[in-house]
Amino acid sequence: GAEAVENAVKIARAHTGRPAVISFRGSFHGRTLLALSLTGSVQPYKQNFGPYAPEVYQTPFPYEYRGWNSAAALAGLDDLFASEVPADRVAAIIVEPVLGEGGFVPAPREFLLGLRAVTEKHGIVLIVDEIQTGFGRTGKFFAIEHSGVEPDLMTVAKSLAAGFPLSGVVGKAEIMDAPAPGGLGGTYAGNPVACAAGLAVLDVMRDERLPERAARIGSVVEERMRSWANEHEIVGDVRVMGAMAGMELVRSRKTKEPADKETARVLSVAREKGLILLRSGVHHNVIRTLMPLTIPDEQLDEGLDILGAALSEVATAVPL
Repeated sequence: GAEAVENAVKIARAHTGRPAVISFRGSFHGRTLLALSLTGSVQPYKQNFGPYAPEVYQTPFPYEYRGWNSAAALAGLDDLFASEVPADRVAAIIVEPVLGEGGFVPAPREFLLGLRAVTEKHGIVLIVDEIQTGFGRTGKFFAIEHSGVEPDLMTVAKSLAAGFPLSGVVGKAEIMDAPAPGGLGGTYAGNPVACAAGLAVLDVMRDERLPERAARIGSVVEERMRSWANEHEIVGDVRVMGAMAGMELVRSRKTKEPADKETARVLSVAREKGLILLRSGVHHNVIRTLMPLTIPDEQLDEGLDILGAALSEVATAVPL
């Protein structure tokens, strides 16, 4: 995935002749030097690994629960153009349609439409990072489809080959053809076994209608999470797009203080009961779900039962 991001930036720079790239706070784009420079989360990804690549700038993501709506985020981009890097020096803006490691925060449609308008106005390449969100995860084949926005370039990996190492950049020919012949490549590029796996995955996605399955999974998960929010004050926000669901835990709904220690405790209790969970968010207080789209209904229900029990156990111990 990181290699796809690096190649997308190379393509954008070759196409525009400009150096700068803009990403968003809370984002995650990979662990190589440039991809890590684009990443908007310090711990654990960036800590002690600097210095980072130059000509990378960051601006707030539209995270409404934390006070940044679409209008504020777009205004922040204008401020960046005025104060740090002029728009005519920007080669690309890269965005996740759902902030992944940053807390499973879907980008609002109006923000993505506004971002597309800004990039078109200034001749900036819009890169959509679908490495975590792509291939049915959100109920559409690609998450950007929910907005109707058409990016210039799109990065893909992870589910693309069902575990085989395969990533890619997809985009408009007039942009993709900008690098000189031989400018892009790699030792394992075009590996035939990985490519065969990718083709098989596409067949399974189509034949088993996995994006539709993701939407059904999301409905089940959202119903459970919202019921927990009604029961427990510790659940501050629930964000769901298909099978990509996040539940943000807070010590107080009034102050929205992140409940990072309590979140870690929920994960620990769930693990003791047989369920492995991951958390995300800049403050590590978001419980996220990334179950396989092929999960049987019985296992889905069992996992949610365990999560609910773990949450209840921890929530009752939190003073209001």
